[in-house]
Amino acid sequence: MSIVSINPATGKIIAKYEEFSEQEIEERLARAEAAFERHKRTSFAERARKMLRAADLLESNADVLAARMTREMGKPITQANAEARKCAWVCRYYAENAEQFLQPEPVDTDASRSYVAFLPLGPILAIMPWNFPFWQVFRFVAPALMSGNVALLKHASNVMGCAQDIEQLLNEAGFNQDEFQALIVSSGAVPRIIEDDRIRTVTLTGGEGAGRSVGSIAGKMLKPTVLELGGSDPFIVLADADLDDAVETGVNSRMQNNGQSCIAAKRFIVEEAVMDAFLDRFAAKIGELKIGDPMETSTNIGPVATEQTLEGLEKQVSRSVEQGATVLMGGERLDREGFYFEPTILTGVKPGMVAFEEEIFGPVASVIAARDVDHAVELANQCPFGLGGAVFTRDEKKGEEVALRLEVGSAFVNGMVKSDPRLPFGGIKASGYGRELSSYGIREFVNIKTVWIA
Repeated sequence: MSIVSINPATGKIIAKYEEFSEQEIEERLARAEAAFERHKRTSFAERARKMLRAADLLESNADVLAARMTREMGKPITQANAEARKCAWVCRYYAENAEQFLQPEPVDTDASRSYVAFLPLGPILAIMPWNFPFWQVFRFVAPALMSGNVALLKHASNVMGCAQDIEQLLNEAGFNQDEFQALIVSSGAVPRIIEDDRIRTVTLTGGEGAGRSVGSIAGKMLKPTVLELGGSDPFIVLADADLDDAVETGVNSRMQNNGQSCIAAKRFIVEEAVMDAFLDRFAAKIGELKIGDPMETSTNIGPVATEQTLEGLEKQVSRSVEQGATVLMGGERLDREGFYFEPTILTGVKPGMVAFEEEIFGPVASVIAARDVDHAVELANQCPFGLGGAVFTRDEKKGEEVALRLEVGSAFVNGMVKSDPRLPFGGIKASGYGRELSSYGIREFVNIKTVWIA
């Protein structure tokens, strides 16, 4: 059976990949198991040398890799280039810090000597999405390989070319071809792979439904998981905020990656006293964005990744309008080749509406009125998701107080929610569990082992 990749800017097929047979999957799992026995004995210095080489390759090939991302999922080319370079950052971060993060920690007990060791687990299965086809992989694979594990990647079907590029790049960097393997398989093969005894843990970035399915299968097999799922991040604008700053940051946060980011600002919760002024500036700024061919450096908004995504956006907007929301601007697919949706602002959004309760994965902003600070926090937390959140105010102390009250994994004051290798990343509630990045992320992939010596 073939897995098909379609260019979302044209709607045309660009590549077909033959799915692995059961025998090929079995061979890959066997190779991963054997590779782990070798790789876990390598030194941190050897792993770091290869990881630093991977960082150099990401930077030197950024233009080529960016073009692949843009062709396969429609990301504006300048953002794709920045993604490749951010992957180099995470590679260098773990090359330089993994050994320190995983140093044995002595503990005073009744033993003559006791300590906590951090040891690799084995082959890890990563199930990754299409929206950041390089970054999502490297923020997992850099700590996984540096901690002595090996990795198998089940990437999204529409970015199989990106998966193969990553495999080739890591091989060129010096990692054995069995230490990282890209599996050309559809979602139907995932349960069987998770259930295989050679897979020791699973990490997934994706939607809530995929997280529940993968978590259930892994739980049945008593295997640990890291689940980074969807988000409907609140972006709170208080009456004393710098509106120009809030608007510029809000537009960037909502419209980056064509609106397809888990941590994008999605629910704009604005105090009533500044609602009109905010909306005027917000709509004007969005109106300045250039929609077009994502391969052109001047393009701000390209197509959404798939026709299914486009159809889902149409349904979510129309259902929200039926429930009482108002389309201030946009709201329709564009009459052009490819999967384009107009940048959209929905006003009058309230709890219970689709635009409030569901994650909208595309260039659609939901604007919600709040009476005051407490009401803004209440609205922000009145949501099944808990990935990230932001608050804008000129009062830093008040901003920090609001940030601590938000039921999210990451809270930003006067800034756009973003991932950073130095900080833990992940969510709560329906946004999943576990953490990626920083020292917390690498310890998700190890056996935290007590050693007690009499």
